[in-house]
Amino acid sequence: MAYTYTHSTLRLNTPQTPSPSLSNPNSHPSSTRFSFKPLRFKGLSIKSNKRFISEAVKSSMAVEVEVFEKEALAVSLAKYVADLSNKFTQQRGAFTVCLSGGSLINYLQKLLEAPYVDSIEWGKWHVFWVDERVVPKDHEDSNYKLAFDGFLSKVPIPSGNVYAINDALSAEGAADDYETCVKHLVNSNVITSSSISGFPKFDLMLLGMGPDGHVASLFPGHPLVQENKKWVTSITDSPKPPPERITFTFPVINASAYIALVVTGSGKADAVHSALRGSETADKLPAALVSPEGELKWFLDKGAASKL
Repeated sequence: MAYTYTHSTLRLNTPQTPSPSLSNPNSHPSSTRFSFKPLRFKGLSIKSNKRFISEAVKSSMAVEVEVFEKEALAVSLAKYVADLSNKFTQQRGAFTVCLSGGSLINYLQKLLEAPYVDSIEWGKWHVFWVDERVVPKDHEDSNYKLAFDGFLSKVPIPSGNVYAINDALSAEGAADDYETCVKHLVNSNVITSSSISGFPKFDLMLLGMGPDGHVASLFPGHPLVQENKKWVTSITDSPKPPPERITFTFPVINASAYIALVVTGSGKADAVHSALRGSETADKLPAALVSPEGELKWFLDKGAASKL
């Protein structure tokens, strides 16, 4: 079973029928103040002896938090991605999706199974990477290799619609090259542009989170968290190896129509608690700064949610 916390409401979903919220994000007030009330997770082994009440100011985005058993998480995420794929391919003939590395790719493998694999118009997908390690594409650290071996090589997405970085360039050169590529696709209307910020507006961004609360290659306390002009930037001193990477910046991440934040494992429970329950301070974790123009949904397993 899965329990969904939407603003101050907790509702029960069955894992067979999870669905994304496809409501119009513009229907929400431009600024909403609400309380995060204590979550009660019936049927799940989550400690609920501590009661939290904290206030947070949210933008117009809709926020959902769901907690699953691992298999149910994969099923719900697959349906969420498939539904959004169908929504955007029907509306405008393309679906722009951004991938991260890590365990997220394992969960996306559920898309290779019925009924999802046959319901998706794979030829209309355009695949990007939220961040990438500056290593050869066949290197074990490559997010491209992880996604290609585990998922992309098994579906009929045209090779020209899969946008890997140029691994022959330096980190700075690869970031500039990737930004040029994205700008070209915005100009050709493959990627839409945000009417609010002017940054590229991807249909769906799939993010993971590290135990330190980092998302993409935006790490706590690093100056790149504050970057607000570039679309893609490079990092050469990543606190997590390998040190050289490229990453989308927060203005691009937060221009997205939909963001799914997929977090699993008890080792990330403290960061999940801080991101969802933390105070309004200047020391927010990067994960707490994820605030799309559209909708944000957290997919958590029991371990990651154990301190909520």
